[in-house]
Amino acid sequence: MDTAASTPALLPLPLEEGHYAVRCCVGSPVEPVLPTAFSSFLYLTPAHLALQPAPGERLTFYLEDQRLGRTVAQLHVFLDAAGHQARSPWQAPFGSAQLAPGLSATVVDGFIALVDEQMSRRGVQQVQVRNYPCCYDEAGSALLTQAFTQRGYHIATAELNNHLPLHQDFRAHLHPSERRRLRKCEQHGFRFEQETPLLLPLAYEFLARCRREKGQTLSLSLERLQELFRLFPQHYFLFSVRDADGEWAALTVALQVNDGVLYNFYPASPLAYNSFSPVVLLNAGLHAFGQASGMRLLDLGTSMLPEGPNYSLLQFKRHLGGVLSLKLTFEK
Repeated sequence: MDTAASTPALLPLPLEEGHYAVRCCVGSPVEPVLPTAFSSFLYLTPAHLALQPAPGERLTFYLEDQRLGRTVAQLHVFLDAAGHQARSPWQAPFGSAQLAPGLSATVVDGFIALVDEQMSRRGVQQVQVRNYPCCYDEAGSALLTQAFTQRGYHIATAELNNHLPLHQDFRAHLHPSERRRLRKCEQHGFRFEQETPLLLPLAYEFLARCRREKGQTLSLSLERLQELFRLFPQHYFLFSVRDADGEWAALTVALQVNDGVLYNFYPASPLAYNSFSPVVLLNAGLHAFGQASGMRLLDLGTSMLPEGPNYSLLQFKRHLGGVLSLKLTFEK
């Protein structure tokens, strides 16, 4: 971009004269000038992007349909201190581009090509783009995969992701073994609850203890988690399963990614409750919450270890009725 820092440039997309243009901005993440023709993923909103502590410049690209007066795509990129490496996201579960429904392959290709060209002009030599799970938008994911590979990107990682379609009945798609565990929890007085964020310090201690039992750690600090709940109170939720005595048997932090997606982000349960498997009841509650809120799917997350797929976790999610999709990372 040949404009001064933080000064937006409007670059025409050379496809249909006057139809599409890309608004480019350097600096702090900015809101789109034209209203979006899609429900933006939380991680791609300026408020969440501002929390990602990249050492270099931040580049924002909005594809605008000038005839409709709508923003129809977005892509946000973070540079390292030297300006030679670009990542999307810098620090979030995913970044990449988000597309409005109905965009043609030609327009998407043109958008990614223009973004690529602008990064090259700034001296970027390496790019990493972590896409959202394909189930969030199957058509958009297919278009982006084609566009990135057309531009010379390769698929660096393909993670296995599971989700539950919220139009389906939860119990009907449970494996018989998990249906028995769900009934056992209910018969013993276990109950699903939404907890107040005021309990976050205690909940964090519970989550950390459960992770330690499995030799794992939490990716976020308590302070960052509290900040996210404070900044995005309509998106972050704390849910639990309590036993008959009122003790926590399972906990999770869930978040609403956009109008259609609920993400089970931090599920945990102590080993002492393994015979009950209260995480099944936890997911039943999340399923009911997402369904009542008009969402399309419950994202159960990836099932990966540093050395490859976590097959036991994959089987558990399959027993919950989980549907597989891919979460791709592109590099160039």
